Amino acid sequence: MNLPPLVQTFVLHFGEMGSRWGISRTVGQMYAVLYLSPTPLNADQIVERLGVSRSNVSMGLKELQAWNLVRLRHLPNDRRDYFSTPDDLWEIVRTLVEERKKREIDPTLTMLRDALMLQPTSAEERHAQARMAETLHLIELLTRWYDDVRRLETERLVSLLTLGARVQKALEFKDRVLPFGRRRDARPGGADGKETEA
Repeated sequence: MNLPPLVQTFVLHFGEMGSRWGISRTVGQMYAVLYLSPTPLNADQIVERLGVSRSNVSMGLKELQAWNLVRLRHLPNDRRDYFSTPDDLWEIVRTLVEERKKREIDPTLTMLRDALMLQPTSAEERHAQARMAETLHLIELLTRWYDDVRRLETERLVSLLTLGARVQKALEFKDRVLPFGRRRDARPGGADGKETEA
């Protein structure tokens, strides 16, 4: 690698973490290089910094583009493609979460919904469907929460995250003030899928 020691430490670690996140070590290192670079880089500059093959860099850039994690730039009087990451870290996080949702969560939701439409033919299948229904309920709950949160402006999202334990205190206060309010059963479908009196 042709990188300053501090930058190299980050890039190497990002590559190791990338392999755990489901991307190759090289792609992780490429993204770290682009993320820390003060200016957009072309493929040859990435090759020079990482000491990897041009073909690996080309494939890695295509993968990062497929994830919408890099931006394509063009410089005056230069026909080469240059790449950069968004300046806003929160934009990167939002994009990463959305892309993972499309690739991992949405197909799982589709499979579970299709499986629950089938007529069970045995006690074992009825038990399996009940477990699948619990899983579907939880994932749908989380995705509805995510859909609400992702619409928040970054400043409001940061404020929400910094609340920490104060959220729990607010919920406890609500329970004390409204002990007989209407609540929704938290179990899959509720007791009967409807609101119940506390």
